[in-house]
Amino acid sequence: MPSPIVTLIVPGRDIEAYAPAAIASLQAQTATRWRAILVDDGSLDATGDIFRDAASADTRFAVLEHTEPRGLGAARNAALDRVDTEYLGFLDGDDELTPTALERLTGTLSSTGSDFVAGSYVRLRPNEDGSYSPGRVQPWTAAATDPQRLGTTIHDHPAASANVVAWSKVSRTGFWGDERFPEDVAYEDQIVAQRMYTRAHAFDVIPDVVVHWRLRAEGTSITQTKSQLPVLRDYLAALRGGIRILQRAGAHAAVTARLDLILAMDMAPLQEIAAVHPDPAYAAEVQAFLDELRALPEFRDARPDPDLAAALSW
Repeated sequence: MPSPIVTLIVPGRDIEAYAPAAIASLQAQTATRWRAILVDDGSLDATGDIFRDAASADTRFAVLEHTEPRGLGAARNAALDRVDTEYLGFLDGDDELTPTALERLTGTLSSTGSDFVAGSYVRLRPNEDGSYSPGRVQPWTAAATDPQRLGTTIHDHPAASANVVAWSKVSRTGFWGDERFPEDVAYEDQIVAQRMYTRAHAFDVIPDVVVHWRLRAEGTSITQTKSQLPVLRDYLAALRGGIRILQRAGAHAAVTARLDLILAMDMAPLQEIAAVHPDPAYAAEVQAFLDELRALPEFRDARPDPDLAAALSW
């Protein structure tokens, strides 16, 4: 088999119900020159067994095991040190790649010479019968990735800053250098994404849907637990950190784009939770964050779209 050109880092903890689909989505790729590092982050269920079985059956898989949970950031970081291919990407172990994802992502980078490429993604939502169905591309994701832009920058394409997830991108491995994910926090990829946008000499965006991002039926993913005060604090810290990175890079149009999105999509749901939350600290955190946004010089240029919140139902 030809040597791999791209490594996918696939972390997961207690995802036995979803890991087989993630593994199958890799094996279904039209581009076959990949390898995957499956990171079992201290699972108590059969996730580790599923990962080990995959590696036994397909030599393109390797397994890295943590005996105790260390978190998503630490799981990704542990695998980053083992990547020796030209390209690098991520896939969470409860999500799925679309069949042509790696072909489009690596093919784009090969032709452009950019530092990384970002694709589109959709939610994978549960049905009443226990199955999952992909939704449509959300408007903020489309604004970040459609139309295709090759060799662009965050200054020329500020709306790209909305695409803050690790698993929608493939990078040149050399571009990462000593860049690593924050550990012991949630939403660890948001700050890394903004660093990528501001460090890149050029990046590409493509409108192709490359990932189906699972909304778990049992509501256990991080993005479904914002009513928990520690998760809220991590989320707001990630938003603050991303804004600071864009400001320091002089990407003020990207800061405005982030404010538009945060004000349109994040604040109302957080305020609704705060209104009924039993801990007054929750409302205080939300209000303090909103006050910080209002104090930003870019706030006067913010124009949040009220239709974005409605789009979340799709």
